[in-house]
Amino acid sequence: MDISTIKNAFLFNDDGGVISLVGAGGKTSLMFRLAHEFARAGAPTLSTTTTKIKMPSPEQSSRVILADSLEEIIDGAKKSAPQCLHLSAGTRRPLSRYEKLGGFPPETIDQLKKKGPFQWIIVESDGAAMKPLKAPAPHEPVTPASSGWVIGVIGLKNVGKPLNKRNLFRPELFSQITGLKMEQPISEESVAISIAHDMGIMKGSPDGAIKIAFLNMADDPAQLETGRRIAFALKEMTSLASPVHRVIIGNALGHPLVVECHDVSALPASN
Repeated sequence: MDISTIKNAFLFNDDGGVISLVGAGGKTSLMFRLAHEFARAGAPTLSTTTTKIKMPSPEQSSRVILADSLEEIIDGAKKSAPQCLHLSAGTRRPLSRYEKLGGFPPETIDQLKKKGPFQWIIVESDGAAMKPLKAPAPHEPVTPASSGWVIGVIGLKNVGKPLNKRNLFRPELFSQITGLKMEQPISEESVAISIAHDMGIMKGSPDGAIKIAFLNMADDPAQLETGRRIAFALKEMTSLASPVHRVIIGNALGHPLVVECHDVSALPASN
């Protein structure tokens, strides 16, 4: 899939900006997939986090900058250019396989957008304990104010399974948001509510940001149909506080990345 197709699907512009990934079920995979595509097209790209992520593998990112300041990130990028167009950055190298790469405050990301050498900055702004679905705690997600795009990632594989800790991160909060009771099947409608509710995974998105739901793991006809039902449910939820602008059904680790697009609401006036 060429970069123009990806940009059209995700409503990305040609100038670049900050993309924040929230939710669960493929944020890291999508971050590196997009970073590779941007770099392949010649755009200097940074992948990083405001929370914590696993130390990138060489296949995910060939150059990782460990930095305590904005200046160290910029200096590391300058030393890597122009040979390396995709860099990752964090604040602390994990000392064991159980620890994670530390993230930056959202204000650092905002400053990087203004001062840094990157055309694109992709930020993992949420955690999910390796679960494909989640509900956010009050302090989540940690979304930079400079984010021009907020992509809520949802893993489809546990839709239909019982609502409990095995299948979803913070199920009690999911129950409060959606009205679904513990151990009831996780319905498409409840997933749609968890995306668009004012306490759902897109909460705290900056004004004017383009909000996209990426329904991941659509690697068979049943999962694709599940994604379509979620998209339809979102179109019916126009009264909720955090409407998404587009739903993308796809595969962060597979081909094609984008299977289908469904427009839900009008774009912000600035776009």
